[in-house]
Amino acid sequence: MALDHAERRIVAFTAGSHGLVHTYELSIPILLTVWIAEFSTTAATLGLVVTVGYGLFGVGALPGGILVDRFGSKPLILACLIGMAGSFLLVSVAPTLPVLAVAVGLWGVTASVYHPAGLSLLSRAVDRRGVALGYHGIGGNLGIALGPLAAALLLLAFDWEVVAVLLTLPALGVAAYGATVDVDAALAAATDRSGGARRAEPSDGESRTDDEDPRIDDEESIEDEEPSDADTEGAVALSDVASNTRVLLTGGFLLVLVFVTFSGLFYRAFLTFLPDLLGDVLGGLVDVQLVAPESPYAEEFDLARYLYVAILTVGVFGQYLGGRIADRVRPERALVGLMGILGALALGFVPATATVPSFVAVSLLLGVACSRSSRSRRRPSPRTRRRRPAGSRSGSPTSPSSASGRWGPRSRGRS
Repeated sequence: MALDHAERRIVAFTAGSHGLVHTYELSIPILLTVWIAEFSTTAATLGLVVTVGYGLFGVGALPGGILVDRFGSKPLILACLIGMAGSFLLVSVAPTLPVLAVAVGLWGVTASVYHPAGLSLLSRAVDRRGVALGYHGIGGNLGIALGPLAAALLLLAFDWEVVAVLLTLPALGVAAYGATVDVDAALAAATDRSGGARRAEPSDGESRTDDEDPRIDDEESIEDEEPSDADTEGAVALSDVASNTRVLLTGGFLLVLVFVTFSGLFYRAFLTFLPDLLGDVLGGLVDVQLVAPESPYAEEFDLARYLYVAILTVGVFGQYLGGRIADRVRPERALVGLMGILGALALGFVPATATVPSFVAVSLLLGVACSRSSRSRRRPSPRTRRRRPAGSRSGSPTSPSSASGRWGPRSRGRS
C-alpha cells in the first residue's frame, strides 16, 4: 500500500526538518573556522562555546520527548524550526563571544526537540513506517552532506554573517509548509485503519491528559506490534523519569553509559574541529589552487572545508553500513569491533599526516567508522526494549550518546 496524500505531506515535513537539524549542526564547524579569526580567540575557547550548543542539543532530547507526549509533535517541530532560524539570526548579529555562545545554546535547545517529535509523529501517523523512516533518514543524510557544502560555498561569496542569515531561510520555508500539514486528519485516518488501536495526538495547543498517551516504539523498535490498552495508561511524569533513571544506573547500563560517553566524545570532537585541523595539516602538505589568485573568491577558498564535506558524505555510506551490521551481528560484538577500528584509525591519524594520500585515506575511513559507530550504538537489543510513550522513548536514544558526546568540542579545543 502506497503512502496516501496526508502521509506523504507528513513524511516531507519531517524529512525536511530532519535534514535542517543536521544542516545547522554540521555547518557550525564550517563557521568555526571563520569565528576563530573574527572574534580573535582560540580554538579552546570556541570549543567551550560550541559545547554549550551541542550539550543542550543532547540533554534536551529527553525533556523534549516529555513535551511531545504532552503537547504533540507538530507544535514542537514548528517550534524547533522557528527556534533554529531565530538562533542563527542571533548568530549573524553576535558582536561578542558571550552573545555567540547564547545564540549557539539557543540552537541546541530548540534543535533538541526534533528527534523525539519527528519520530513520534511518524510512528503515529504513517502506516508504512519503514518507508517513512527511510525517507526520514534520506532527509537527514542530505542535510549531513549538503548542509556544510552549502555553507562552504556561500562563504566564497558572502561574509559569514550573511551566510548565517541565508541559512535561516530553509527552516522558515519548511516551517511554513509544516503549518499547512493536517496532522489531525492523518492521525484519525491511521487510527481508523488500525481499528482504533492508536490514539490521536493532542491538537495544536491542546495538552494531553494522562489517559491519552499511546506507547509506541521509536525508530529502532518501530516495527513492534501495537501496544495493548494496558500498556497505554498514564503519561510520563518527572517522578517516573527519576525512578527509571535510578533503576537504569545499575549493572550493565553503567558500562553502556561509559561506552557511549567516550564514543560520543570521540565522534563530536573529531567532527567539530575537523575543518580547522584539515586546514592546518593540508596547508603544510599541499598547495592546490583551484581558484585563480586574482579571483575575488581566492581569499575565501579553503580546500579543507570541501574535504570535510567529502568526509561527511562518505559517512552517509557508513550509516548504511552500520545499519546492515547491526541487523546481522549482536550489538555488543559490533560495537566492540567498531571501537577497535576507530582506535586503530585514531592511532594512525597523526602518522598519516606524512603524505597527502595517507592523510586523506585515513580521514575518509574515520568518517565512515564514526558514522558506523553512531548508527550501531543506537540499535537496542530486542530483549531490552521497553514500551514507553513515543515522544519520551524517541528522545532517549539521542540523549545518552549525544549528551555525553557534546563535551567533545571542549576537550578537543584544549589539546
